[in-house]
Amino acid sequence: MSDFLDSARRVIQIEQDALSKLLTDLDQNVELACQTLLDCQGKIVVTGIGKSGHVGRKIAATLASTGSPAFFVHPAEASHGDLGMISKQDVVLALSNSGESQELLTILPVIKRIGAKLISISANAQSSLAQYSDVHILVKVAQEACPLGLAPTASTTAALVMGDAIAVALLAARKFSAEDFAVSHPLGSLGRKLLLRVETLMHADDQLPIVAEHVTIAEALFEVSQKSLGFVAIVNAQGQLSGIYTDGDLRRTLDKRIDIHATPIWQVMTKNAITVTADMLAAEALKLMEEKKVNGFVVVDQNNRPTGAINLHDLLKAKVL
Repeated sequence: MSDFLDSARRVIQIEQDALSKLLTDLDQNVELACQTLLDCQGKIVVTGIGKSGHVGRKIAATLASTGSPAFFVHPAEASHGDLGMISKQDVVLALSNSGESQELLTILPVIKRIGAKLISISANAQSSLAQYSDVHILVKVAQEACPLGLAPTASTTAALVMGDAIAVALLAARKFSAEDFAVSHPLGSLGRKLLLRVETLMHADDQLPIVAEHVTIAEALFEVSQKSLGFVAIVNAQGQLSGIYTDGDLRRTLDKRIDIHATPIWQVMTKNAITVTADMLAAEALKLMEEKKVNGFVVVDQNNRPTGAINLHDLLKAKVL
């Protein structure tokens, strides 16, 4: 077991050293590459073969999700028609550790003919890829973590980190916000917090538990039971919210031995109920529930007329956490 740990520590140390060197080797070409990508009027087309291709796919995905439209094109597929995806307005970001990958070199003249700018990342500033490029970023490691020096390890880590560095630098330059990120990740937890609104989750129309002030407590309880939200909205003659009646109010009513068949609901309802609006973020509604220690809200419009109802179960079911 100690041999495994020693091997793991060695790999991590080598890759950590590679990243430290990457940091000290940063030069103006990185800045020029970022500016070129920021100025791009089309898409960022990432390409690479083998392990560089795997890294390129991840870089393309990171760019796309952080505000820089990007996609990956396999260089071999590019030679069989996918070059048609690239336009003059695009910028191609090519990755190759050696800078001599034949599949990449084959498509470089066509990329130049199309008129797209070319940015490359390789470990050889004198490589064919580097010489073809408008901007070349040198990412060179002293050694691979593989003891045979064959499997790309430290070099792919360094290339991936460089891709992350470029993507985040562009994110900052574009003033890309958490809300922007959420739009690209609507099913993620951040997307639910920043995009999902009360209107999407609330019970409305026939599902809204609502009664007039003059009905009896018993009639109001029937509405609570029918709609299964644990409360009912009470409205005045103008249709405006005047109060709310909850399961907790019922317990207090029974303690006072009030005749629920003869007493109008307005006499026992909770006045000045806390309400929310349809355009409120669901996450904000959940936070308000926690602060006020309640299990639900009536949703009202600008005229204080009930338009819906939402409870804690609705928010938890939608995974608004």
